[in-house]
Amino acid sequence: MMDSKLDRPKIDTVKMDGAKTDAPRAIKAPAEVCPLCEGTGWKTVAAGGSTRGKTGASTNDRRVTRCDCQLRARGQSLLTAARIPRRYEHCELSNFEFDGPYRSLAPARMAACKFVEEYPLDKTGLLIIGTIGVGKTHLAVGMIKELIVGKGIGCLFYDYRELLKQIQNSYNDSVKTTELDVLRPVFETEVLVLDELGAVRPTEWVWDTVSLILNTRYNDNRTTIITTNYPTLAERDRLGGNVSSRSSEAARYAAERETLGDRIGDRMRSRLLEMCRIVTMEGQDYRERVKSASFR
Repeated sequence: MMDSKLDRPKIDTVKMDGAKTDAPRAIKAPAEVCPLCEGTGWKTVAAGGSTRGKTGASTNDRRVTRCDCQLRARGQSLLTAARIPRRYEHCELSNFEFDGPYRSLAPARMAACKFVEEYPLDKTGLLIIGTIGVGKTHLAVGMIKELIVGKGIGCLFYDYRELLKQIQNSYNDSVKTTELDVLRPVFETEVLVLDELGAVRPTEWVWDTVSLILNTRYNDNRTTIITTNYPTLAERDRLGGNVSSRSSEAARYAAERETLGDRIGDRMRSRLLEMCRIVTMEGQDYRERVKSASFR
């Protein structure tokens, strides 16, 4: 009977010291190389704007620029660093609904698209004001994703309540993170989304913290996108006086509700109006509409 061991072919590999072993050699898959830049990270662009390969590039009127593969890699890195919550990872300007029952939101989406198109030539931020569930956060996330992927702009998303909580936690002696560690990226990011501004009950500490953040970014000429449920005084008066399309009860509620100045202080509210353009979003709560539709 033939020994079964003799039937198996041997695969010899060599150790570092030259001795043979029976372990098979690991075969490395070749790394994928970009065909446009051949792994250099740079591509040649003709004066007319067309991209040419490495061997086919003309010697006249040409320039080099970052290859698309590098922009994609940078975009993915910036997306990870932007801290966009998982719940909003799907949000894009392209899938923001603004027709049919959401026609009233079309001007807000138009303003968002214009902001992305004109940045960084125009670095004025946006103050997005609207009631709960109209898509303020969706719009804000959609804008910074366009800036990150399309223009390679560094952006950061922070929920206002979470940011204040992290700053408070930094005062704990058992936490090694300092207040400056928390605030430095908020100060320095090129575009900041501060979601749900005014959602925390105002105190002197809250006002001081908001003032520090907004004043620092204002002085450094950095762009800030704000979302809030609280209107400015002018917006509250407009909504309260619009009785033609609202019940008297709704108009009275609008006239009595707190303003953004009540929540963050009139001084910072005034500063925001200098830093940002106001975008108003009016409509039905999207989550409520979807939930009611699911029971039909």
